Amino acid sequence: MNKKQFDKQKIIDHWLTGSDEDYDTMIALHETHRYSWSLFLGHLTIEKLLKAYFVKIKEDYPPFTHNLLKLAKISELDLSEELKINLITITAFNLNTRYDDYKRSFQKKCTPAFTLDWLNKIKNIRLWIKEQIK
Repeated sequence: MNKKQFDKQKIIDHWLTGSDEDYDTMIALHETHRYSWSLFLGHLTIEKLLKAYFVKIKEDYPPFTHNLLKLAKISELDLSEELKINLITITAFNLNTRYDDYKRSFQKKCTPAFTLDWLNKIKNIRLWIKEQIK
C-alpha cells in the first residue's frame, strides 16, 4: 500500500457517509413496509461502520467481506456474546447474493414485529460502533 495515497480520514468518512445514507434508506424502506429490504440496508449500515472502524484501527483498506462478525473480530472489537450472535443474524439479512426462494422465505419471516425488533438492535449497534470510531 502506498501510504501517500492512503488518506485514512477520507476513507473513514467515505464509509461513515455510506453508512448514514444506508441508515436513512433503511428507515424509509421500513416506513413503506418493505421490511426485508429495510433489514438488508440495516446490514449494509453496520457493515460500512465496521469497515470505517477497521480503517481507523488497522490503518489499511478493509477486506472484501460482508461477514459482520469476521469484520468485527479482525478489527479487534471487544464483543459480548449477544453482540456476536446479533452480528451473525444481521449478516443473514444480506440478500444481495441470495436465491429467489431464500428471498421469498426471508420476506415471509419479516413481519412488522420481527423487523422492528431487528431495526432497534441495528440502531443500537450502529450507535455503539459510531462511539468506537470517535
